[in-house]
Amino acid sequence: MTMCATVIGIENGRLLVLDNATEQEVIVKTRCNKFDEGDKVRIIYNGIMTLSLPPQITAGRIIKCCD
Repeated sequence: MTMCATVIGIENGRLLVLDNATEQEVIVKTRCNKFDEGDKVRIIYNGIMTLSLPPQITAGRIIKCCD
């Protein structure tokens, strides 16, 4: 699955993003640390999302978008 989102928070090992489609906050577990707040990203993940609040996913790949 793919999620287009905006980074709204950064912690060691995870990003807090705002899903552009649902306007829902989601925690993204990742080892990548090259993103900044406000970055637009495309997150590729296996489709599994926890039912916690906010929900959590594990990124397979994150791509920074130019727009």
